[in-house]
Amino acid sequence: MRAAALYSAAGSLLLTTLAAAPAGHALDAGRALPGAPGVPGAAELRGTAVAAARARARGIDFGACSRADIPAAAGSVRCGTVSVPLDYARPDGPQIKLTVSRAEATQKDPRDSERRVPRQGALVYNPGGPGASSMVFPLIGAVPQWKQVAAAYDLVGYAPRGVGRSAPLSCEDPRRLATAPGAAPVHPSAAYKRERIARAKAYARGCARRSGSGLRHYTSLNNARDLDVLRAALGEDRLTFVGASYGTYFGALYASMFPSHLRRMVLDAPVNPDPENIWYRSNLDQSAAFERRWADFKGWIARHDDVYGLGNTAGKVQRGYDTARERLARKAADGKVGPSQLQDAFLGAGYYDDDWPSRAAALSAYLKGDPKPLVRLAAAGPDPAARAAAENSNAVYTAVECNDAPWPTDWKTWDRDNTRLARVAPFETWDNAWMNLPCAYWPAPRQKPLDVRTRPGELPPVLILAAERDAAAPYTGALEMNRRLAGSILVTERDAGTHGIAGGANACVNGHFWAYLLNGRVPGRHASCAPHQEPRPTASAGKGTKSPRG
Repeated sequence: MRAAALYSAAGSLLLTTLAAAPAGHALDAGRALPGAPGVPGAAELRGTAVAAARARARGIDFGACSRADIPAAAGSVRCGTVSVPLDYARPDGPQIKLTVSRAEATQKDPRDSERRVPRQGALVYNPGGPGASSMVFPLIGAVPQWKQVAAAYDLVGYAPRGVGRSAPLSCEDPRRLATAPGAAPVHPSAAYKRERIARAKAYARGCARRSGSGLRHYTSLNNARDLDVLRAALGEDRLTFVGASYGTYFGALYASMFPSHLRRMVLDAPVNPDPENIWYRSNLDQSAAFERRWADFKGWIARHDDVYGLGNTAGKVQRGYDTARERLARKAADGKVGPSQLQDAFLGAGYYDDDWPSRAAALSAYLKGDPKPLVRLAAAGPDPAARAAAENSNAVYTAVECNDAPWPTDWKTWDRDNTRLARVAPFETWDNAWMNLPCAYWPAPRQKPLDVRTRPGELPPVLILAAERDAAAPYTGALEMNRRLAGSILVTERDAGTHGIAGGANACVNGHFWAYLLNGRVPGRHASCAPHQEPRPTASAGKGTKSPRG
């Protein structure tokens, strides 16, 4: 399941406000990093060194940004491209271009206009996915609480390989994306399962047909290699990187592969990097965690029964949601919103609690006879550009996850595991399974995931930020990431579940975040922050935001 983080914390604030060559290293006895001499990946390691040297020599020719890159770029944001090998084992072979955006450090103290702030280099951000772009990230420098960071750092965003105009991937014609009301059975029939298997097989074939032989090279390992080439192209000897959600995974790969190239790294909402979890098990864990977060949301609605009238217990709220799903199965709202669209809209509440008021109000209005708020939240938009972007994002998500690791190829395994899980976690289990099922029939070779692990002293302190009840990136992943990256420091937001907390609503979390980026200061030990304030109930659904799933 796709997970995007910037756009809930730092990015929601943004949208509201603005409407050296790599060296392989042994990790522990009997296990060497892919890329060390004599082990698989040595050719790719050499290729990364070649590509990085070329990128440093060429730099990036920044110019005006196109609307395709940033719809409404401020004058201070400039765009360019950096070339990377499609296949790092063949650095002189076909190249692809990654689009990059940058706002140079202002070097102006926002609290004292007479004081000049020393530049600390480039700060590169990735919001996750796989399939998400951070091209708009430099705009965040205009947000007041980010101005100190914007004074010290060049703010750099980019579209990873396959995304946007960076050698875009496609698996189906965007014009054929489903817009009709769809089903979302909690306990699917055998006939429905057969239908979804057929769709998954067709989607996998489409990826191979539309993307060609290069499909196999869209991987997390290559995303980490691309990051090192970008570092070199920016003229940086060491990288400062903030990664959220999936961005934490290839950020951790980067830290393991190129430890001497790391200056500072923030991993926000970390996924579990254990190779056994990449990615089939990770998605099962995610579905279980969404059930817990769904319970949190229902409990919040029940506490505000005076506003929404959906019942004063979580059970009553669930019955209301089930009633809405059954009604929509019989007759779609405005001919556009069926159970599948309802599910997608409410999935957003599992990611971000600032979506809770709009979803609760829309459900309440629908059950009382007014479908308009739900249609505004859940209906697919007609914009062709948005549909193309969604198709592209889905294609990259699928390609990277399917390429990264082995997946069960026997439907019986998927059916057994998801049937068992759906008995206790029905909210999202099967929709998550359908999202990933093309990986069972994937036409490209699978990789063996890198065993992320570093020794004491190999890295500067890495700052890990995690919400204890995050559903898209369950908290066990943060604990595992902390265990595997020696010397890393974990900051936990207790009893909270927003996916991506850097630059968000919690002043305690932000204090650690800013102190680290600006001064390199981390807590002396793992830190704990009280939860941010729950959202206030509102009777109006407003426009809301779409689910982070494509």
